[in-house]
Amino acid sequence: MEPLPDLGSLNDDELKRLIDDLEIEEREVSYRRRLLHGKIDILRAELVARLQQSGGRSVLDQVDVERLTQILTGKGAPPA
Repeated sequence: MEPLPDLGSLNDDELKRLIDDLEIEEREVSYRRRLLHGKIDILRAELVARLQQSGGRSVLDQVDVERLTQILTGKGAPPA
């Protein structure tokens, strides 16, 4: 993200154009965010459906949470 220009050096038209440009960018980002949230919702619904079919067993059941915590906190080396 670029820093704001020196606002005192902008005339009124330049300031309005900058506002318009940023509003357009904000709408694009907001639209992208809504799409991502929709995809996340679909993926979570699929995961819930799979867990219900498997009787609640998760692929995460096989994860060594303690070891993963050590790796992510930098207290342990990743597996070779």
